[in-house]
Amino acid sequence: MPWLNRREKVVKGQAADGPLSQQQLDEFEQRGFLFEPDFLDQREVQELTGHLHELLARDEFRGRDFSVTEPGSEEIRSLFAVHFLSERFRQLARDPRLTGRARQILGGDVYVHQSRINYKPGFHGKGFNWHSDFETWHAEDGMPSMHAVSASIVLTDNHHFNGPLMLIPGSHKVFVPCLGATPDDHHKQSLKTQEFGVPGNDVLQALIERGGIEAPTGKAGGLILFDCNTLHGSNANMSPDPRSNVFFVYNRRDNVCDRPYAARRRRPSFLAHGPGETWTP
Repeated sequence: MPWLNRREKVVKGQAADGPLSQQQLDEFEQRGFLFEPDFLDQREVQELTGHLHELLARDEFRGRDFSVTEPGSEEIRSLFAVHFLSERFRQLARDPRLTGRARQILGGDVYVHQSRINYKPGFHGKGFNWHSDFETWHAEDGMPSMHAVSASIVLTDNHHFNGPLMLIPGSHKVFVPCLGATPDDHHKQSLKTQEFGVPGNDVLQALIERGGIEAPTGKAGGLILFDCNTLHGSNANMSPDPRSNVFFVYNRRDNVCDRPYAARRRRPSFLAHGPGETWTP
């Protein structure tokens, strides 16, 4: 098969190291993700949702490089470096409930490699092709190894029709090389519609036949933790209900990014932070 088997364990820590049980750690090891419903209570969800909409409504963010609009419109779909744009989201990024889980899975101190808020409006929110984040972070950011985990907190009810995150269980156990040169400034297109750095259909079919597809759904406030190499994507939002989430990527501190492995230069700093790094819009 056109992939490389992952050699090392995914979970580096122990149950005694943090809030996740051994059963949860085993599930993450085998499936590449973990869904925790009701991670946040509804009061906290409402507060964070208010901050999210305040940021999305700021006209001075439109047309900026850290602000990604829907293909074919000026409606903001993502704001990056959100823990630098908002004090409340900075606090959330450092919340021990999140950092403790990340440290436990990765087996060491962590920092925020990337953060963003996503908004997929009803009827018009576009989907995203299957991809592994690590493929991009390795090729374009210079992340050496698969020592990173993503934490996505769902701030709206997730159901099968509003474009929830879809994942391929077990896909994190293999690395799928994506052939072809990385275009210069690839992020300008890939953040809207990713065409380079995505697996071929034959590989996807084989992995889906082996692991299936799952889309965690439920009330707002759920947490999805997934490995940096787990293949994931999403469909367009075909319902009137918007979908939004806040997203933090935790990288292990000894896995700091260096030179890109398959691009001429690293992506802008709003997409890939270093430990202790600051950023201003």
